[in-house]
Amino acid sequence: MPKLLKDDTVLEQRSLDGGAFTFRAARIDKLGATEYTLVTIAVDVTGSTYAFSDQLREALVSAVEACQRSPFVDRLLLRVVTFSTAAGGVREIHGFVPLADVDVAGYPVFEPDGLTPLYDAVYASVGAMAQYAEDLYNEDYLSNGIVIVITDGLDNVSQVTPAMIKENIGEIRRKERMESLVTILMGINAEEYRGELEAFRRNVGIDYYVDAGQASDTTLARLAQFVSRSVVAQSQALGSGAPSQAISATI
Repeated sequence: MPKLLKDDTVLEQRSLDGGAFTFRAARIDKLGATEYTLVTIAVDVTGSTYAFSDQLREALVSAVEACQRSPFVDRLLLRVVTFSTAAGGVREIHGFVPLADVDVAGYPVFEPDGLTPLYDAVYASVGAMAQYAEDLYNEDYLSNGIVIVITDGLDNVSQVTPAMIKENIGEIRRKERMESLVTILMGINAEEYRGELEAFRRNVGIDYYVDAGQASDTTLARLAQFVSRSVVAQSQALGSGAPSQAISATI
């Protein structure tokens, strides 16, 4: 696999729910700032995304590159995952690492196949961020976070339930280890499932559902811009003591 990170990026393996889900994260003693925005982008690579998988990868790359041009790049820690049963469920491309250390040229070609563990992807994305944020908090680091999950359809195979996701998100807000958290569910080519995805969002406490429309080069370019704008907006709020900035529900 092409190199994704600089050689000096040191990662530690961590686990959730007794090892049901795992993630990697930069060692805290190797971090250079005192406050960070944690970012997770989770991308659906199930069989139904096959027709636009190359454009979807390009949108991911464009979003990350745009964030790397942000004046806040030195305090952004990024994790990227894909999800499908063919990929073994929720599969990490890389864990929480300084955004400046990411080499997007190393992002793998998407190979869409399998079913959609959407609930697992949301649960694991939020849970990994919560655990890492708590570790940062215990070492006197300030953090906030943003989770963006991109899908073209509904869950049909997850281990976890919406109730577990709702409890997970609620616990993060109750414990207040993060200054603020924004969660976004984004549909692409998902118009027929909009009602169900909106209901899922409401039921579990996700902040926003964004309908990106039908997949096309133009739509996916706008998707990349939306992701980068949302990440920058959240990083701007870090340290202000204020709630997260409002996110537009459209792209």
